[in-house]
Parts: sequence; structure tokens; C-alpha cells
Amino acid sequence: MNFTLTHRDPTGARAATFQTPHGSVQTPLFMPVGTKATVKGVQTNVLQDLGAQVVLANTYHLAMRPGVDLIAAAGGLHTFMNWQQTLLTDSGGFQIFSLQDTRKITDEGVRFQSIVDGTQHFWTPEENMRLQHMLGADIIMQLDECPPYPAEKTQVETAMKRSLAWAQRCKDAHEQLEAHKDGRTPQALFGIVQGGVFADLRLQSADALTDMDFPGYGIGGYSVGEPHEMMFQTLAATTAALPAHRPRYLMGVGNPTTLVHAIAAGVDLFDCVLPTRTARMGTAFSSEGRLNLRNARFAKDMQPVDALCRCATCQNYSRAYLRHLIISNEMLAPVLLSQHNLHYLLDVCRRARHAIETNTYQQFMKDWDNSPAAADY
Repeated sequence: MNFTLTHRDPTGARAATFQTPHGSVQTPLFMPVGTKATVKGVQTNVLQDLGAQVVLANTYHLAMRPGVDLIAAAGGLHTFMNWQQTLLTDSGGFQIFSLQDTRKITDEGVRFQSIVDGTQHFWTPEENMRLQHMLGADIIMQLDECPPYPAEKTQVETAMKRSLAWAQRCKDAHEQLEAHKDGRTPQALFGIVQGGVFADLRLQSADALTDMDFPGYGIGGYSVGEPHEMMFQTLAATTAALPAHRPRYLMGVGNPTTLVHAIAAGVDLFDCVLPTRTARMGTAFSSEGRLNLRNARFAKDMQPVDALCRCATCQNYSRAYLRHLIISNEMLAPVLLSQHNLHYLLDVCRRARHAIETNTYQQFMKDWDNSPAAADY
């Protein structure tokens, strides 16, 4: 992946660049989530205009509908969804393991029932790699087991050790598939650190994955219900245990204040459905904190969502107009708010990178924590 660490701030925050077959990526970076090959309500040309560099899709959902065979026949996921920049596919492990009533886990793999049509499926790490290779994303993730919170340490340890065994099996299967690509674009496989809120398990997982020598590392098993302060008790130690010359990806985290502090802990990449999900509920991120535009106080407010924002929504529409769309159940409302919320998080990362490059990240984080923007997160 040609990961190049270009600057490191005294806090530990990092600015880096890495190359994929579909472009150069600069970190720290928020990656919009396109679970079913679409970032809800946002066309790919708009994502480009917003400055998105990487988009995520989910192997579980795409395998269930429309199926990887159809996507492969269309020329792969890039062509199918018309996104010619970097793509990442999650393995779908989190989605499978959330189906507690319809799945069964063994060391060999996981058997589960499709939420689409009720059919039974059995995924091994090898089968998951086959599916992700057919989708063709630039970055693919190992199949792992994500335990819930709260969970007993013995349960978390079992899941962590199973995930390590699956990581090696994914790596072996991935290398075999890469060796028989017949000219197709190469893919980079990331391992995933597990261990819940237990520091010793996190470090054990990180050390073992480092020995396996992946080109990048996901940090999973957070943002599953635990308090954010509990996550930060182990996050910095986890990132420090991972190789400095490889990207670190904190999975499923998109709270703006959490991003700012996780970057200081040495995280490079983030993803979350939060910006588009909250947009569909009529909520906007802003330098004033979260704004619930359903509130009557915005009915005659002709200000933009955020006077400091340069996105197209803020440049062209008022809070009063957006509230009108929301109250009228117009489909344009979540579209415009999704664009704004995505721009907001992408801009947080752009500003963070500038602060890292100028050795001012400590002040950037302090200013953020003292701002109205931090109050609601």
C-alpha cells in the first residue's frame, strides 16, 4: 500500500499518505459508509465534490442482495456503484454476529440465516475471502468475531483467539487468491484487533496480528455499547502496539469529538453511519453542536445550518427551508443534510491534518473541547 508517514505531532497524532490501485489517500480520514453499495441519498459525484477519498461497502449485505456473482459480472463493485476511487469492504462479521437468534459460531466458521430471504449460509474465513475478492474492493477486512458489550472476559478472550485463528486463515486464503488473479487489481487485506475493553487482550491480539504482517490493521470491538471513556482507556495502548508504518483503522466510530481524540491516540481511518443516519432524523452537525431542525425555533431561521461551513447545503439553503422539508417529509431533506453532515466530518479530518502538519494538534484538540461543537458529543 506504500504507506508513508509524513508527519507526527507531539500528541501522537499522525498525517500519512498511502496508495491504492484507485488513488492516493491522505489521513487522518473519515470514510463514508455505503453499506449496500450506496451512501444513502448521496450520489458518487457528490461524494467526490465533498472530498471523500474512500467509501465502504458491506460484504454481508451485498452477498445477500444482489449477490456477488451479479456484481462480479458487472465488472466489480467499483463499476457496479460507479465509484472509481478507493473502496473498502467490511467482512460482514459484525452484521452476522448481531444475529444472535439465527446464527451459530464454531471454530470452523459461522452459520446464519439471511435477513433477506431466510436462506441458510455457512461462512468460513476462506469463503469470506472468496466473496470479497469477487467484489473487488481495494481494501478488504478479515472475518472476525465481535463480542457484545458487556461480556465476561472469558467470552471476549474466546472471541479474540478465534479471530486471530481466522485472521491467519484469511491471510492464507487471500494470498492464494492473489496468486491466481489473472491480471485483476490487487487487494490489501487488513487484520482486526479484538479484545473488548480488556487491555491485556487487546495487546495480545495486536502483537499476534503484527507477527502476521498485514498491510493495515482495523481496531474492532469498540462502539458496541461501552462508554467512550472506557474505549479510550485501552485505545492508545492498542495503537502503540501496532506497527507505526501501517495504517490504523478504528471501525464504526464517527462521533466528531471521538474522532478528534482518537486521532491524538494515533488512529488514521474512521467510518460510521452516524452522519447519514442522523441526517435522516433531521439532525445536523454544526459548530454550535447538534441541531435538531425539527424544533419550532428553526421555523423562521434564515441562517445556514452552520455559518462556518462551505458545503453546498449551507451555501444555498436556510435552516427554515430545511425544517420545512423535514416537516413536509420531503425526500430532499435527508439528502441535503447527509451532504452537510458528511462534509462536516470530512472537514474535521482536513483541519486535523493541517494541525498535525503544523505541530498544533494539542491546541486544536483543546479548542475543540472548549467549543460548542463538542458539547453534544
